[in-house]
Amino acid sequence: MTTIRTIVGDTELRAVWPLVSQLRPHLDENGFAAQMHRQIAEGCRATVLYDEQDVPRAFACWRVMEMLAVGLHVYVDDLITDQAVRSRGYGKTMLDWLKAEAKRLGCARLQLDSGTHRQDAHAFYLRERLRIEAFHFGVKLD
Repeated sequence: MTTIRTIVGDTELRAVWPLVSQLRPHLDENGFAAQMHRQIAEGCRATVLYDEQDVPRAFACWRVMEMLAVGLHVYVDDLITDQAVRSRGYGKTMLDWLKAEAKRLGCARLQLDSGTHRQDAHAFYLRERLRIEAFHFGVKLD
């Protein structure tokens, strides 16, 4: 039996850091906690799937946004499943929860970006009926 909870506290955020660091190794625990507090203050949500022993197994950082191109939608900044327990359904359970929460909030869509090198994640998203709909472009500003 898994549980999914949205977290906001510093202790909860730091407890999930070992999981998040698997996707965001450029951060450290303090940097992650500080940035998440800023993002939460701006409306971002941090949601964690815990296994039967209350161990964090999946993490999602997401927000509700409205854009001219797609209307009201949930944008998933980060979706992470613990690499030690992949293919046990935790990622699917979290993604299904995010879809249901998006519908509950009146959103028409769920969207996310995924780095071009993350081929295993792409295979998962395609299996879960997400489709490649656009290219994401960016430039580092000096």
